[in-house]
Amino acid sequence: MRQNFILRDSAAGRNATAISMRVRRRRTPQFTFGSAVIALDDRTESEAVFPAPARSRLKRGFDVVAGLLLLLGFAPLLLLLALAVASDGGPALFGHRRVGAGGRPFKCWKFRSMVVDAEAALARTLANDPEARREWQRDFKLRRDPRVTRLGRFLRKSSLDELPQLFSVITGKMSLIGPRPIVADEVERYGAGFADYTACRPGITGLWQVSGRNDIDYAERVAIDRRYARSWSFKGDMAILVRTVGVVLRRNGAY
Repeated sequence: MRQNFILRDSAAGRNATAISMRVRRRRTPQFTFGSAVIALDDRTESEAVFPAPARSRLKRGFDVVAGLLLLLGFAPLLLLLALAVASDGGPALFGHRRVGAGGRPFKCWKFRSMVVDAEAALARTLANDPEARREWQRDFKLRRDPRVTRLGRFLRKSSLDELPQLFSVITGKMSLIGPRPIVADEVERYGAGFADYTACRPGITGLWQVSGRNDIDYAERVAIDRRYARSWSFKGDMAILVRTVGVVLRRNGAY
């Protein structure tokens, strides 16, 4: 079976033990996302290569076992939250198209935290508020998002809106720990880092979430995702999980 790999830059490679070496011929890797074909940078030199996190059997096995246990433990809360969210007449869940491992698209599910006509509300806000438009173009998020409901603000602050993603973890679309799932419009901003992003399954939590979350700028977020992909270890994942508990309780960077 062919194993997927990601490359480490030469500087990092000199300070680590290479798992294997191979020479890659010049080509431009491409990923298809919907109707768009996304080309990545060329990788041409013989460098140290490391197995991609998305190919780790240990990581995948932990995701399945821990995901099932968490889903069973949170089942009553999931039901109560679903009923509360749907009490306004809208759906309990919201699915958004995101980029997954290997550049493959998937539906990322959350408890709906916004008004039913969220897309129209966003369009109105961006059309009428230049400051909000600049913030959206910079971060793809709004700190004071008028679309978010009162219950939605609580769900976001507590990170409970992300509990439905446990189903995506069990089915293999996501991991418990990994980069934040991005949308297609963000791919260009990742540049060469997109190759590192696609070497992982997106995570419910990750290095970005425990390093400042929405309080850090976009360029640093990309750098953090690249660092996670290139230095992944199971021990590191366990450390991120432990740190996540404190971050969620303190609600750091959540809005």
